[in-house]
Amino acid sequence: MAKSHKIIFVDGKRKHKVPEPVKISLLQRVKVIKILGVTITNGLSASPHVQSVIASCAQVLYALLVLCAHSLCDSALHTIYLLSLPNCSMHLVPGRVLPKLQIGTKFNLSSKKSKRNGYCSPDLPDFNNLCTSKKVDLFNKVLKIPIHVLHPLLPPPVSHTQRYGLRPSAHDRTLPERTSNLVDCNFIIRMLYLKYTD
Repeated sequence: MAKSHKIIFVDGKRKHKVPEPVKISLLQRVKVIKILGVTITNGLSASPHVQSVIASCAQVLYALLVLCAHSLCDSALHTIYLLSLPNCSMHLVPGRVLPKLQIGTKFNLSSKKSKRNGYCSPDLPDFNNLCTSKKVDLFNKVLKIPIHVLHPLLPPPVSHTQRYGLRPSAHDRTLPERTSNLVDCNFIIRMLYLKYTD
């Protein structure tokens, strides 16, 4: 119990107030919590996490500056950059947990600065292209690995009678109905329709 915390997620935009549940004396109630490496507030805002990611990126850039001052070769700088900065910016992008616009803007600014200073390769793709490649890699793993934790969420394969061959598809799964915006935010749904919407 000492390692556990309690958080109540509240939608501040709704006028209808829901009564709070009964307090548990042994559990501390918090407004900000870290779940699976992501810091979120009780209003489902990831702003604290965005700030920490931006701070981590700034630390990486400073470390690259120090290494560059010690005459580290360009290839080693590029390797360190690729292993650190993109990963700290995009480790949860496939699930769309982070506000992509804020992190993407900061990443593109730091990327331009890094290209100017020689910390990374000049042909490094921008944030959106890196995000797309990460999402496609994850989705391909889900399709190919039957024991993947997300594999049971895939719709059934297309039957032979449904194969019209009108346009190429990146997968052999049936396309589920898109009933609402909330359904469209689902990672599996977005990736199933990716080739049809791009």
